[in-house]
Amino acid sequence: MENKKVSNLLNDQVKKEFYSAYLYLDMSNYYTEQGLDGFANWFKVQAQEERDHAMLFMQYMQNNNLKVTLQTIDSPVKEYASAMEPLKASLEHEQYVTESIHLIYDAAFSVKDFRTMQFLDWFIKEQGEEEKNATDLIRKMELYGDDSKSLYMLDQELATRIYAAPTLVL
Repeated sequence: MENKKVSNLLNDQVKKEFYSAYLYLDMSNYYTEQGLDGFANWFKVQAQEERDHAMLFMQYMQNNNLKVTLQTIDSPVKEYASAMEPLKASLEHEQYVTESIHLIYDAAFSVKDFRTMQFLDWFIKEQGEEEKNATDLIRKMELYGDDSKSLYMLDQELATRIYAAPTLVL
């Protein structure tokens, strides 16, 4: 049975996931402008993941006869002063998304919507990985970012990241 609060939160999450993709494309553009194509690639892959997360939320809603209402997605309004700033902003954003998913889980729990809770279990695990990846990248940048040779090596490492579609059974 549909719970309006849970349904609204799921719709909001679709918007947040699409916004995340926009945000990461914006970060990718920043790194391209800086000549750091590996960093740009890393964020392009990140954007693909976020787009697919939005699509998974939409598919889940459709599979459960919940109305999907696509909302306006704001454009990212960020200016970065250093190569570190997008990395820290991405960690903050992932923490925000984690809180949002926890909010949906809590709402589903309160109405005993076990199906939605089970669906969200994958995203909770995924968010742990997202936060760890962002934290690891910040640590690497703190270690190597001031040395041009090390930064070059890190950029080359990030250039090897490829997209792997999520495997989530709805």
